[in-house]
Amino acid sequence: MYEERSGWVTFAAVLLLLGGALSVIYGIAAIGDSNFFDQNAKFIFSSLSTWGWVTLFIGILQLLAGGSLWTGGLYGRLFAIAAASLSAIGALMSIPAYPFWSLAIFALDVVIIHQVATRGTEGRGAAREPSAGRDMTGMAEYRQ
Repeated sequence: MYEERSGWVTFAAVLLLLGGALSVIYGIAAIGDSNFFDQNAKFIFSSLSTWGWVTLFIGILQLLAGGSLWTGGLYGRLFAIAAASLSAIGALMSIPAYPFWSLAIFALDVVIIHQVATRGTEGRGAAREPSAGRDMTGMAEYRQ
């Protein structure tokens, strides 16, 4: 039986995969002390190398969450919300060092959380079928 997936949840999964890939690249560059980063930036917690490892770990979680969300189960949705939340917190903590990049990643994570939380069950088989014994087709004509 073919089950149609919600377009918004698919969009959120693609955003998670994209955000995860960017976070992995960002983390690897920060671990390797790339010239891309300002070496004198002040972080809320620790140093550039530490934030590189944190960002790499969060990026890997986002990639796993994007794949899990793509399969479409409840745990995939919960894992996606948790991974996007961790990424949003990490982005907010690196605002003093990289404000525009951090705000862009934060906005991406907010969109992911919103779409998965509000549209997570659209297009799924059980959610589309009306409940047994509760036919509401005539409720528009009902008057008190």
